[in-house]
Amino acid sequence: MNVLLIGNGAREHALCRSLSLDPDVTALYCAPGNAGIAEVAELRQVDPLDGAAVAALAVEVGADLVVVGPEAPLVAGVADAVRGVGIPVFGPSREAAQLEGSKAFAKDVMAGAGVPTARSYVCSAPDEVDEALDAFGAPYVVKDDGLAAGKGVVVTDDLAAATAHANSCDRVVIEEFLDGPEVSLFAITDGETVLPLQPAQDFKRALDDDEGPNTGGMGAYSPLPWADPKLVEEVLQTVLQPTVDELRRRGTPFSGLLYAGLAITSRGVRVIEFNARFGDPETQVVLARLKTPLAGILLAAANGTLADLEPLRWSDDAAVTVVIASHNYPGTPRTGDPITGLADVAAEDAPHAYVLHAGTKHDGDEVVSAGGRVLSVTATGKNLGQARDRAYTALGRIHLDGSQHRTDIAAKAAAGE
Repeated sequence: MNVLLIGNGAREHALCRSLSLDPDVTALYCAPGNAGIAEVAELRQVDPLDGAAVAALAVEVGADLVVVGPEAPLVAGVADAVRGVGIPVFGPSREAAQLEGSKAFAKDVMAGAGVPTARSYVCSAPDEVDEALDAFGAPYVVKDDGLAAGKGVVVTDDLAAATAHANSCDRVVIEEFLDGPEVSLFAITDGETVLPLQPAQDFKRALDDDEGPNTGGMGAYSPLPWADPKLVEEVLQTVLQPTVDELRRRGTPFSGLLYAGLAITSRGVRVIEFNARFGDPETQVVLARLKTPLAGILLAAANGTLADLEPLRWSDDAAVTVVIASHNYPGTPRTGDPITGLADVAAEDAPHAYVLHAGTKHDGDEVVSAGGRVLSVTATGKNLGQARDRAYTALGRIHLDGSQHRTDIAAKAAAGE
């Protein structure tokens, strides 16, 4: 099949890498892509938020399947536009994507579905904010109601900082703090059948030991040796299937990737948030372990035939990914710096370690930084310790002036193996 993928980050590079290894994929296009994706897919230019333009490109390249990577095009209705020209698309409709586009909508769906989550208030005025913060106390959890690219959440003991963030947003969700480790669990769904993938854990804070500001994610690992073996089945029964059933009942069926961000609290599993697309950087480690060819799974979700698929096959290997971010991320990142060492990783560390590009572009013969999160160095191994060692060995070959990365990705989990 011919596949067109929309997006330009490391998540999209991971998806393109898996699709390029699928024998059923005869042609692979990515729009707009990046310098790394160009090695496995033909790049095309398109405005990812322009549904008509994406649909026209899909027709032009003869796509049998369109995969929409990022959240903003989904919330903008790009999947609807592609469906409108009769091409199967992996990604929810504009209405269903409000599960990520609006925290308040997601809370309403969870209430209707009986899904366990944090108690919360939706606030749009300063006096409401003050009441809600007072009701829950510290640590304060304040979430921008709209899309914020992973940076709209503030968790702090500082009342003034929590109040300032809340009042800078048009509408916020203020909720109780959930204790316990966090888990990301992706599920592929066609609106009825729900197919959970393997869980992962990501690292949101910029600095080691979970210090510093929130980011889009600085690394991830899978599997989770400390997690209950029944976790995936429990989340399927109590979170994923009820949510998909509730959205279908409302007349807004959700087809695509349902991402549950979970807290494993002392009172049980609680949903922190839903996303409507693959997460970044967790996708990098989940797809590194998936043995079933990817294109057929995504097409079955788009066509409503997931129930007919064979059970997914997974590698027993562990996977770790470490993000290299540019100077000053997650503030205003510096861009345009040359990246060296990529060829060394390909020569010395393949196939167990490889580099997925996020914010990169070509400048003549050079690859240069073009965003906040620049690269995801990903590695597999017989356990987390080996995967982690391989990832950091490969990372050590790469040079980007002023770059930063965490040194503790998967360290505690590997130590406990």
